[in-house]
Amino acid sequence: MTIIKICGLTNYEDARFALQAGADMLGFIFYEPSPRYVSPERVREIVSMLRTMEIRVQNSKFKIQNLKPETRNQKLETLFVGVFVNHSPKVVQQTLDFCGLDLAQLHGDESPLFLEELNGRAYKAINPRSFERAEAIIQSFAVHRSPFTIHHLPFILLDAFHPILRGGTGRVADWSMAAEIACQHNVLLAGGLSPENVASAIRQVKPWGVDVSSGVEAKKGKKDPAKVKAFIKAAKAESGE
Repeated sequence: MTIIKICGLTNYEDARFALQAGADMLGFIFYEPSPRYVSPERVREIVSMLRTMEIRVQNSKFKIQNLKPETRNQKLETLFVGVFVNHSPKVVQQTLDFCGLDLAQLHGDESPLFLEELNGRAYKAINPRSFERAEAIIQSFAVHRSPFTIHHLPFILLDAFHPILRGGTGRVADWSMAAEIACQHNVLLAGGLSPENVASAIRQVKPWGVDVSSGVEAKKGKKDPAKVKAFIKAAKAESGE
């Protein structure tokens, strides 16, 4: 089973459609320069409404803090993720709690100790230029990962390299590099994914999960329902679901 994350959500309608279409993770961006930025107040409203929906996933639902190794192959409840860039641990923690989010995706220059301060409720996003650079970053974070991150949550998000931008570039990541890393870690693959190439990405990389934002948009900050549905359908088909 490949986990599917729809990111860059800015409104309730898009988030609800993604959830109903079968997304496992929904992402909201708190980086103000991003065209997909959404305020904590708005995210709090969206998440509150989504959590009251009568949508149920396969089998039982699990709370993050109660995850156990024997449940690793069972489908988790939908996870709500906040995307942060160089916010302080205190701000990240407060925002997660205020919005009712499960996890933080860290896209800035956060140190490995940052993860410890968030008690396992975070994972690092990287966009390395080379495999050697990726290995160095991963090793520095490996000793600080939470016990349940190993089996149930992403360890790292791997995005396409860009010298300036933090993400959302639409560039395709280095799948060969990603495949090597995915052999050892839970990789959430991002970078230029779309309904047309996600099956190939899953086939080549075999990632823990796939993450898409711009590839399923009608315009920046607004999703295209047909593309969202096609992306999820293609990912699930390749995963044998």
